[in-house]
Amino acid sequence: MAAEIRAFIDHHFRHFNAATLKDAAQGYETFLNAGGRMMLTLAGAMSTAELGLSLAEMIRAGKVHAITCTGANLEEDLFNLVAHDRYVRVPGYRYLSKQQEVELLERGLNRVTDTCIPEDYAIRKIQHLIETHWRDAKQEGKPKLPHQFCYELIRSGRLKEHYQIPLEHSWLVAACERSLPLFVPGWEDSTLGSIFTSLCIRGEMSPAAMRGGIDYLLELANWYREGSARHPMGFFQIGGGIAGDFAICVVPMIRQDLEEHVPEWKYFCQISDSTTSYGSYSGAVPNEKITWGKIAGDCPQYVIESDATIVAPLIFAYLLGR
Repeated sequence: MAAEIRAFIDHHFRHFNAATLKDAAQGYETFLNAGGRMMLTLAGAMSTAELGLSLAEMIRAGKVHAITCTGANLEEDLFNLVAHDRYVRVPGYRYLSKQQEVELLERGLNRVTDTCIPEDYAIRKIQHLIETHWRDAKQEGKPKLPHQFCYELIRSGRLKEHYQIPLEHSWLVAACERSLPLFVPGWEDSTLGSIFTSLCIRGEMSPAAMRGGIDYLLELANWYREGSARHPMGFFQIGGGIAGDFAICVVPMIRQDLEEHVPEWKYFCQISDSTTSYGSYSGAVPNEKITWGKIAGDCPQYVIESDATIVAPLIFAYLLGR
């Protein structure tokens, strides 16, 4: 199937955003063939949009070498893994009345665009399972990063009886299998982050059990310094926001603040349906990043102004199709 999609793109995608999609995919492939290592960043609601269907295969094929994601994307892949059959799709979500939204709330359905995450079967189920690992970290005095707790939960086998999708469809399971470096800035801005904080307020948990953003930036700096000493480093950004901005800023931090020389990112692609304009947080054009020392002036740059749920699987299929 991937080979057929690749041939379709090669034949039909010749102009405008379609041509940029093909150019970006070919540039990604050229970059990997030259020994490059790719950072992929996930903003938006990509896990609930089931991007894992294609991203997991990319991870297992060794075409993604690290991921920076929001706390929502980290947890929502777990939610989907254990509660997929209980999700409710709302095709006509654009036309819901306020009363219909209230009715979804009363049914325990948290809406993410056209899909509702079931509170009890997804969020509370994961909470009860992962809370044990949080409490162990507190008791043992061994704090961990948010994604390390997720990896620990997956490896414990305690989720197996709850799986509702094939494991090959979960990008987080694929990342766990490969011990992929993950970076989750602003994890507190997530459902599990809120739950963890509520436990701290109650006195049942301690903030010291959870490592946070500075720890992630330290880990990211080490990853980039070690990787860029041997490989060109690339940046594939889905959406905008903290996932993209946090990761790409590691280069000027090392170069300008730490005063060490590391090369800039050598490939850059952003998929966003945000209107591209100077000053737009999600849609700032790549040239602006040159002035901040994030990407080099000769870095291949691609901006695809379209829905990532359409574009990313096509690019992934293209790369997997040879």
